Amino acid sequence: MTPNWSPQIPVNLPFPVPEGNQPMAGWGDAAVLVPWTLYQRYGDLDVLARQYPDMRRWVDTVDRAAGPDHVWNSGFQFGDWLDPSAPPEDAGRSRTPKALVCTAYFAHSTTVLAATAALLGHTDDHTRYSRLAADVRTAFTEAFTEAPGRLTGDTQTAYALALCFDLLPDDKRRAAAGQRLAELVARSGHTIATGFLGTPLVCDALTATGHVDTAYRLLLERSCPSWLYQVDMGATTIWERWDSMLPDGSVNPGEMTSFNHYALGAVADFIHRTVAGLAPAAPGYRHILIRPRPGGNLTWARAEHHTPYGRAAVAWHLHDGRMTLDATVPPGTEAVIDLPGSEPVTVGPGTHTLHGALPG
Repeated sequence: MTPNWSPQIPVNLPFPVPEGNQPMAGWGDAAVLVPWTLYQRYGDLDVLARQYPDMRRWVDTVDRAAGPDHVWNSGFQFGDWLDPSAPPEDAGRSRTPKALVCTAYFAHSTTVLAATAALLGHTDDHTRYSRLAADVRTAFTEAFTEAPGRLTGDTQTAYALALCFDLLPDDKRRAAAGQRLAELVARSGHTIATGFLGTPLVCDALTATGHVDTAYRLLLERSCPSWLYQVDMGATTIWERWDSMLPDGSVNPGEMTSFNHYALGAVADFIHRTVAGLAPAAPGYRHILIRPRPGGNLTWARAEHHTPYGRAAVAWHLHDGRMTLDATVPPGTEAVIDLPGSEPVTVGPGTHTLHGALPG
């Protein structure tokens, strides 16, 4: 069974973790999602081949835990850990139903496993897990949809999971869910209302449903809880709690107040892909997508990544309503450059400078 943390050193914890490493959504799913992410970033099928037996064992374990209705609602679960609404003494008291979180991850990991099976030529497994993933998605919709575009719990994390894991059956429901997510973010004053599992996805979910401005307001908010609240309080690392340090400078009296605990910093992936605009369009960056979407009061951004083919880089700045972008495309690759207000263009290796007019 996949441990809940690694290395698995026995420690006395302020919350009840059961004996025997029972499967826990989001944590145990690393058995599937980490190899998949490594493949996406490096294009190396060997990592999937080596990890495939463990990937399959994890999904089969969850399938048994969920039972025939495919809704995973059993056992101790961390859930959307450290939701900022949780009291200091109960870090797992999230607003998002744990069964929703668990079933969403069940569907996501099963989908990834099916795709892995196809890549590795395991035809029977591909068929089996594709069917299981479809059944779990159907179960999610039936169990957690209260009305078209409305989910049980009605939380930012619930909508972020459903949108990013493609759990809603049609574009109309996706659009309604995206609109509701944007409303919830605005209602919270554009402060954070997500824990460990919702935070990596919320800005992507907003952007994918056409609410880029809302994503930027969330990203750049300075009130607590927010990323920039930590910066304003002098943080040089990501904290475990949004408010590990309180506004008066004292340490949060509750448990789980580490000042170096990266989970909530997962938004850096969104910053890299959407703010700077540098992302893989194929495993290993053989094809690259350069698609910055500026917002907020940002006037420039830059990012680089050392791909298996060499250095890829993007730098853009705004002036008088126009964007100027410089891109470096490594040898042996090509990139699609998609600037706001312009038609995408495909370029080969080398350095390129493009200009585009911002809409509106």
